[in-house]
Amino acid sequence: MLYHLLPVVFWLLAIGGSLVPLILILMYWVDFDGYVNYNYFYGFAVALIVLLCIFIIRRIPRHTSSVEQCFQTALLLGIASYGLPTVVFLSLPVWGYLIYQNLFSFRSFVATLIGYAVVAVWATIFIVLGWITNPWAHFFATENAWGWIPTGAFILAYIASTTARQILRVR
Repeated sequence: MLYHLLPVVFWLLAIGGSLVPLILILMYWVDFDGYVNYNYFYGFAVALIVLLCIFIIRRIPRHTSSVEQCFQTALLLGIASYGLPTVVFLSLPVWGYLIYQNLFSFRSFVATLIGYAVVAVWATIFIVLGWITNPWAHFFATENAWGWIPTGAFILAYIASTTARQILRVR
């Protein structure tokens, strides 16, 4: 019973921990300049994309190439960087995990760079056409940090629930 209940508790804590700051943001929905800050809401979409990337990376079979998965992950993280620009740094833990699993190669590294390049080319075209604004112009802006609350909570919930299930499976 604990095997199934403990991960649910972690996920409920992550959702609850993500929704508490949402109440504070809704209280102060509009800035003094009349600007609506959507960065926190982008964090939920980014969290779902990051979880999808984790599932892609975790499903790589042993002793195979991780080139396709690295490309897909970079493509998804590049798209998610529109809402939270600093999410591209999650490639480093992905590479660390792949190195730990002996799945990382130079081709995987290049596939990651190509995935980011594809997003960069399309984003440049869309920015020049005026279809989207450029969120990468203020890469380390403090208002972007709000999006890391739900993203970080979901990542921590995934790590905690996976660890709990692994420990309970060993017992």
